[in-house]
Formats: sequence, C-alpha cells, structure tokens
Amino acid sequence: MPQIVTRLDEDLAKQVDKLIADGIVPSRSEAVRIGLEWFVDKHRRESIGLAIAESFLQRPQSKEELIGIEGATKALIEEEPW
Repeated sequence: MPQIVTRLDEDLAKQVDKLIADGIVPSRSEAVRIGLEWFVDKHRRESIGLAIAESFLQRPQSKEELIGIEGATKALIEEEPW
C-alpha cells in the first residue's frame, strides 16, 4: 500500500487523537484514510452533478417531455406518509 506522509497542526492532531481515544477510529492512519475517501467521494459526486446540470443546459427538456410532470410530482408527494 502506498504511503503518504503529511503534517498536521497541533489542534487537529489532538482532535484526531480524541477520535481514537473515543473509539471512533482505530488509528491516525485510518482517520486520514477515512477523511481522504470522504473528500475524494465528495469531489466525484460534485463533478457528476455538474456534468448532469451542464447536459440539461446544453439540451433542456422539451415542452413535450414536461407534460404531466406537475401532476406526477403532486401524486408522488400525496403518497408520502408525512
């Protein structure tokens, strides 16, 4: 497994150590790994969302595609138990 070496400020290191002491993560390495996985996934999801939005800007839905969408949306909301 590749190794990444980094430095943290004292406060962040203490916060990570508290997560370890509280049993949230088993080690500093695991905390960093979880944080990086979260960050990479967040960036991937944002990129996908931007690509989807851009595709709608390039080819907006036609009036024919939008027919009935308001009624369908209301029906879905009415089905909710809240």
